Parts: sequence; structure tokens; C-alpha cells
Amino acid sequence: MVEDQYLIAMDLAERLARAGCSVIGPAPTVRQALQEIAGAPLDGALLDINLSGEQSFPVAELLTARGVPFFFLSGYDSTAIVPDEFAHAPRLPKPVDFDALIKAVAGFRRGHAP
Repeated sequence: MVEDQYLIAMDLAERLARAGCSVIGPAPTVRQALQEIAGAPLDGALLDINLSGEQSFPVAELLTARGVPFFFLSGYDSTAIVPDEFAHAPRLPKPVDFDALIKAVAGFRRGHAP
């Protein structure tokens, strides 16, 4: 999970753990996210787009190269800032609807993209 807002990150991590997920992170920066996922087996990822002014697209590039499904979380109109190469990536708006989040993550656990 890549999320820079501490309280949101902790809440998401806790809810995902209660739903049976093993959470790596949360990583608040691109650098930390890339370090944490290097070589780690991943079923999927959640990426906040804006990380204190830094965008999470380098993480999305690595995940795409590894064939790891992901979706973006954003409080912004993400269609305006998401590069064309990630236009296919699913998005969940913030504040996060936890039922929708758990449903999307369940797709990861079944081996399907959200």
C-alpha cells in the first residue's frame, strides 16, 4: 500500500488486515514503496496518486512490468492527471468506500485484476 496520510494509511491497513490481507507498507513515498516491494511477492497494490506532491506513477510502472494488478486511490479528478499508460487502471475515490475497497481487493486474492 502506498499512502502518505498516516491516519488514512493506518485505517486502510487495519481494515485490510481484518479482511484477511497481508499488508506491505504503508509506504508514504515512491522511494520507500519501491524499496518495500523489491522482490516481494505481491497479489495486488493500492496506490494513492499524490504523495505530498510526488506522484506514485513510478510504482505503477514497476507493478505493470511485474504483472501485478493495482488500483489508484485519489481524492482528485484522477482522469486529468493519470498518464495514458495507466488509463486502464481502476480507481477508487477518497474518502474510500470500504465495501468497494474490500470487493476490489478480493479480486487480487482470486488472481484477478480489480
